[in-house]
Amino acid sequence: MKILVTGASGFIGRALCPYLSSLGHEVVPTVRATCGLPGERLVTDEASFRIALQGCDSVVHLAGRAHVVHDQERTPLEAFRAANINTTLELANRAIGAGVRRFVYMSTIKVNGEETLPGCSFRPDDPPAPKDPYAISKWEAEQGLRAIAEKAGLEVVIVRPPLVYGPGAKGNFASLIEWVKRGWALPLGAVHNRRSMIALENLVSFTALCADVDASPNAKGQVFVVSDGEDVSTTELLRKVAKAYGGNSRLLPVPVGLIRFAAQLIGKSSLADRLLGSLTIDDSKAREMLGWRPQVSMDEQLRKMENATLG
Repeated sequence: MKILVTGASGFIGRALCPYLSSLGHEVVPTVRATCGLPGERLVTDEASFRIALQGCDSVVHLAGRAHVVHDQERTPLEAFRAANINTTLELANRAIGAGVRRFVYMSTIKVNGEETLPGCSFRPDDPPAPKDPYAISKWEAEQGLRAIAEKAGLEVVIVRPPLVYGPGAKGNFASLIEWVKRGWALPLGAVHNRRSMIALENLVSFTALCADVDASPNAKGQVFVVSDGEDVSTTELLRKVAKAYGGNSRLLPVPVGLIRFAAQLIGKSSLADRLLGSLTIDDSKAREMLGWRPQVSMDEQLRKMENATLG
């Protein structure tokens, strides 16, 4: 199978490309600027994309504008639309012109919403409820891809992962690790939320399965949510990180209501929501329809992250 990957130099792309190669696929890793990636293909215009897409069976579209916590754009939604909708639909049309059969789109669980109620989990067929510009742009891109698929017969597969963690992770997860490594006392010892996450290795294995037309014929036209299948509270996560990194989880049992109040006073309500709120997903569709199972546990992925920092 010949598979083109956009965003090949990104967090997911750098892990996906060698994994696809290890399975025997011919990989076309595309980038917008040269970065020394093995076999990278520079694509900057229509002609370069046309050449890169020649003979490809599938496209995995990872490139796009990621979620930005403190966005400096004057019109964030328009910036996200330009990067996540326009370029996505242009690529899909180019793929159709090149005879590509399947298009795997990496979306986000934020299309479903920001938080789940106790006892509830997001499912792929739930009514979408995107809240921020990033999630809205991803949802609109999904709709555009479906419209193209209906007209042209392109096999679109949409993947909505929750928080992805693994070697090289940045953002909130990297900050959390740093807090633990520094041995800071954190007021998060009494948080009983539930969060679904997915290890980078697990997301890569699932994405590779979706990109293989022969191995996953049932994936055609489907939306999947996928996770490790191991929901944890913020308190449990911090303890797991401390164990993996050989640190101490100095967690103070401060009431959640008090944390939220303090966060509001200092303008950190959004951070408090991510640390204290719940977001769980039900990925039974991915497991039952495609027979997929996670390759690593959370503890195993965390240990690999710690080993990567030592190496």
